[in-house]
Amino acid sequence: MTLVGLALVQAIKSRALELGFDRVAIGPAGPPAHAAAFERWLDTGRAGTMDYLADTRHERLDPSRLLAGCRSVIAVALNYARGDEPEWRGVARYARSADYHDTMRPRLHALRDYVSAAAGAQSRASLDTSAVLERDLAAAAGLGWIGKNTNLLAQGLGSYFFIGLVLTTAELPADDVQPDRCGTCTACLDACPTAAFDAPYSLDARRCIAYLTIEHRGPIPEEFHAPIGDWLFGCDICQEVCPWNRHVPAARETAPATPPPPPEALLVMTDAEFRERFRGSALKRARREGLARNAVIVLGNRRYAAG
Repeated sequence: MTLVGLALVQAIKSRALELGFDRVAIGPAGPPAHAAAFERWLDTGRAGTMDYLADTRHERLDPSRLLAGCRSVIAVALNYARGDEPEWRGVARYARSADYHDTMRPRLHALRDYVSAAAGAQSRASLDTSAVLERDLAAAAGLGWIGKNTNLLAQGLGSYFFIGLVLTTAELPADDVQPDRCGTCTACLDACPTAAFDAPYSLDARRCIAYLTIEHRGPIPEEFHAPIGDWLFGCDICQEVCPWNRHVPAARETAPATPPPPPEALLVMTDAEFRERFRGSALKRARREGLARNAVIVLGNRRYAAG
């Protein structure tokens, strides 16, 4: 690493932290390590109804399709860890504050502009709305390692963090890849109430509560109703039991958000009321029909538990 390259990397990392990101790492922009596994995952139907993944498979396997001449990736993490909050019962932690796209995107754009100016290169910001395998690229940059529950894990940060990327045509010195520190632990696999993991590091989305309550459209198969329990939107179980999440710091900042109303209210909410109530919230991803469907399941589970 040259002194010029070292100074540039340090400047980029300092700027990322100034913008409020909790971690930053730099890696190559080559093909994702799990490209073949991703294609098999799609071909065996384990993506469920997330057809947009198959529609953009070729773009996701090559970052240069998003930015021609891409040579490096700056990967950042933004912590969203929060403690137990009764008013947010049944809502995954990532959705308990303002929509992360609105929080992350301006910062990523600012980092992109800084990288372009400092490196004299073309750069592009990428969140999960872009056709890249952001988890793989972040792991290749050394931001963390991919755990058995398929989430990215980082020492001292756990897995409760958002991933953002800046792709750039600048060739930047890469950080070391993080070793897999899951060891023999299978807590995440054992705790999943729907047996969504068909093997370590392998998730069948069609059995995942997060997928079923957010991405899936239409009725949820009855076999999953009881395991869904109180989960109205998403699921944190495989993260809650992970030892790496036991002592993670709380998020430094959380934009205010309004908790969802009781499940009973979701059943009678109009489209206009839904748009108003969930404006700026990640919960709108499930749509009004999806949240009402989930509410029926949650209420049924509560009545059964009450006897």
